[in-house]
Amino acid sequence: EIIENIVKPAIVLDENEALVDLYARANPSVVNITVFSQVDDLVLPASQGSGFVYDSNGNIITNAHVVHGASELDVTFSDGTARAAQIVGEDLNSDLAVVRVEALPAGVGPIPLGDMESLAVGQTVIAIGNPFGLEGTLTRGVISALGRTIPALTVFTIPQSIQTDAAINPGNSGGPLLNLQGEVIGVNAQIETDGTSRSNLGVGFAIPVNIVKHVVPDLVQSGEHEWPWLG
Repeated sequence: EIIENIVKPAIVLDENEALVDLYARANPSVVNITVFSQVDDLVLPASQGSGFVYDSNGNIITNAHVVHGASELDVTFSDGTARAAQIVGEDLNSDLAVVRVEALPAGVGPIPLGDMESLAVGQTVIAIGNPFGLEGTLTRGVISALGRTIPALTVFTIPQSIQTDAAINPGNSGGPLLNLQGEVIGVNAQIETDGTSRSNLGVGFAIPVNIVKHVVPDLVQSGEHEWPWLG
C-alpha cells in the first residue's frame, strides 16, 4: 500500500532523540545521484548530487543543475541499491528537476512536504545528502534568514529562499532541508563562498518548499512548468 510507505512526521520531544529518529526515517528516502556524460565513445561519471523520494511511483526530486545535460543517471539508495534513472522534467527557472526509477527498494517511501507558514529564523533544520560523495551525511543548523533571493539557471531569480548555516557542500545539491518533524521545507541548492572556496562557509541556500509544491507536480505530469512573466 502507498500509505504504508509514507515517512510520517514525528512528535518532537527531545532534540537528540528526534535527530536520531529523523535520520532513521528519512535517510532511506534520500539518494545519491551519479551523473554520466558522453566523452568521445565513452560514458563516464561526471558529477554527483543528492535527491529525495517524492512519491511511491519512483519520482525523485533534485536540482536541475545536478542532472541538466546528463547522458545517463544512476540513483543509489542508502542500502546500496542502485537503479538507472531517467529525467522526467526540468525547470531551469527554479533549479528543480524530477528523475524517475522503475521501482523503489522495499520499505522506501516519499518524505512529506512541510509548509512555509511554520518557518521562523532560529528554527533548527537538518540537511541530509552526499557532500563530496559521502553518502547519507546529516548536518544540523538553523534557519539563518528567510526571504532570500538567489540566482536561477536563467536570467531570473528564485525568491523566498531559505538561508541556513547547516553545512552544505558540493554533492548536497538536490537533497532535502528538513524540520525536526522530518518534513521537507526546502531543496538544498547553493552556498556562498565569496569566490574563494568550494566548501561551506556557513551560508547555504535552499529552494523553498512552496516553490517545490508549485513546480514539481507539473514536472511529473508534463515534464515542464510554465512561469508567467512580463517583458
